[in-house]
Amino acid sequence: MDADNGTPTARAATSRSTAAEGGPAMEPPETVEEQKYGRKAVFASAIGYGLDGFDLLILSFALSGIIATFGLTNVQAGSLTTLTLLGAVLGGLVFGMLSDRLGRVRMLTYSVILFSVFTGLSAVAFGYWDLAAYRFIAGIGIGGEFGIGMTLASEAVSASKRARATSRVAIGFQFGVLAAALGSAPIIAAFGWRGLFVVGILPAVIAVIIRKRLHEPPKFVAHQEAARELAEPQKSSLRVLFDSPVRRRTTIAIAVLATVQNFGYFGIITWLPNYLSTQIGLDVTGSSLWTAVTVLGMMLGIVVFGQLGDRIGRRKTFWIIQIGAAASVLAYSLIDSPVLLLVGGFVMGFFANGMLGLLGALISEHYPTEARATAQNVLFNFGRGIAGFAPLIIALIAENHGFAFALGLLPVIYLLAFGAMFFIPERTGTELE
Repeated sequence: MDADNGTPTARAATSRSTAAEGGPAMEPPETVEEQKYGRKAVFASAIGYGLDGFDLLILSFALSGIIATFGLTNVQAGSLTTLTLLGAVLGGLVFGMLSDRLGRVRMLTYSVILFSVFTGLSAVAFGYWDLAAYRFIAGIGIGGEFGIGMTLASEAVSASKRARATSRVAIGFQFGVLAAALGSAPIIAAFGWRGLFVVGILPAVIAVIIRKRLHEPPKFVAHQEAARELAEPQKSSLRVLFDSPVRRRTTIAIAVLATVQNFGYFGIITWLPNYLSTQIGLDVTGSSLWTAVTVLGMMLGIVVFGQLGDRIGRRKTFWIIQIGAAASVLAYSLIDSPVLLLVGGFVMGFFANGMLGLLGALISEHYPTEARATAQNVLFNFGRGIAGFAPLIIALIAENHGFAFALGLLPVIYLLAFGAMFFIPERTGTELE
């Protein structure tokens, strides 16, 4: 491709040279085709991640029925979420590395099909152990969603819009969560908890449609073509995450961010419906509404902080999120009024999940094309895997001290994330490697 023809490769070269001189790139305007592809890629990624969110939250609403059907303890029930997220760690590694070698769109499709099939099988579980196996394998498919979708969106848009694009993908997750929050009560009323998992089969059809209508991002295709022309052996994408002192520090710091993000999110969202029903006395419909309001706060936070991240930079935006999350979660744990819980849940959601979209942009900016999806999936799912113990830890603490006390301990983790940002270079507006 010529250096002056306005192609993605030429635009990348121009941007890299500008960034190397010490500042964000002065980007040439996007062509109409680039804009259309960017919108399609972001939409497809958001849909995929939305299906992920739907699947994870229906488990939370199904827990009461599962406990009653199989006679499980709260700790056993919490372990089903833990196993799902541990499966996501394995899936993140496998699908991330395959995506860097075989393509973003292709592996996004396969990951959706895998988790859809095993979510559907959860509907016919006979007991704890086979349900646990289905959830673990579904988690493997779920593990591919975040990293591949964020990578696809990051590579499909200009640098100046990157955080907004990855935030829109994260919004897709929240739409899936919202659909689960609003749809769970009527589905359970009509078909029981098993009906929720039957609905989880539908994403497989959507995945096939996405695969037929979207091609691989030009940046990835150009990289693959260049690698073939040079005939160089492709190095392990996993090793790239630690191939220099700066990258090692960055990798560890981002892993801390991902862990805090996921620990806070799953610690809150897994037990929130149960907390609202047992401690506050809300029925399934009421707890669904209160959870939905919290999710709406999360959605607004993702949108606002995506805009802010592109305008004032990643580091300052993350610090605002982390301070707000610590304060709002602590305040929420002290509330016992249903009305105040409704308002407090919205504010808590606004901050506690605000960094989700920004993480996608942040990770993309620190790793090259040959390792970008691996970095996204490994780091995010490492955090998700550790955070998988959040429902278990909160259940154990709650058994002795109550859920409000367990929730009140969460703000401590946001202090860790605040410190981690000091070790991550600021690369807002720079072109991807």
